[in-house]
Amino acid sequence: MTQTTIAVLVGSIRSDSVNRKLAEVLRDQAADDVSIQIIDGLGEVPFYNQDVDNATDLPAAAARLREQVAGADRVLAVTPEYNGRMPAVLSNAIDWLSRPYGAGALVGKPFGVIGATPTPYGGKWAHADAVRSAGIAGATVVEDVTVSQSALEVDVLTDPEVLARLGRAVQVLAEYDRESAAA
Repeated sequence: MTQTTIAVLVGSIRSDSVNRKLAEVLRDQAADDVSIQIIDGLGEVPFYNQDVDNATDLPAAAARLREQVAGADRVLAVTPEYNGRMPAVLSNAIDWLSRPYGAGALVGKPFGVIGATPTPYGGKWAHADAVRSAGIAGATVVEDVTVSQSALEVDVLTDPEVLARLGRAVQVLAEYDRESAAA
């Protein structure tokens, strides 16, 4: 059995983040052939600055982020929405992962985005931002793995329908085959 590794970028660094908890639930419920690795430390990655993106000045947190994502088979953003857009911490992570241009850690990686937010729209604008940005960075966006969930009317951490939808999205990402998708 081949193990598929999914690197998870959580768009909220809040200590009681619902999206972090969702990522943990999905990790704990993942199929035996799927390893979900939540990337910690996104809040420690400095804002992208090309002046320090080199072999002598590269911040350790940025280097760690790139190594962890480069070592994964897939990438999943689990994120809320802040003011109708993706959180700065997620945008910054994608910026670091997009470099060097054309050869960044996201290039060619199947990418999806899911998450919940306490708005009627469930994060759809943030998710669209993340999909667009990751696609420009060279990721292969898996369209069936964009699940936006409002946390206004359901407990997203316990609702069986919500967890099933999110679990299916993770499975679709894990099973994504670029050649079959192109056919």
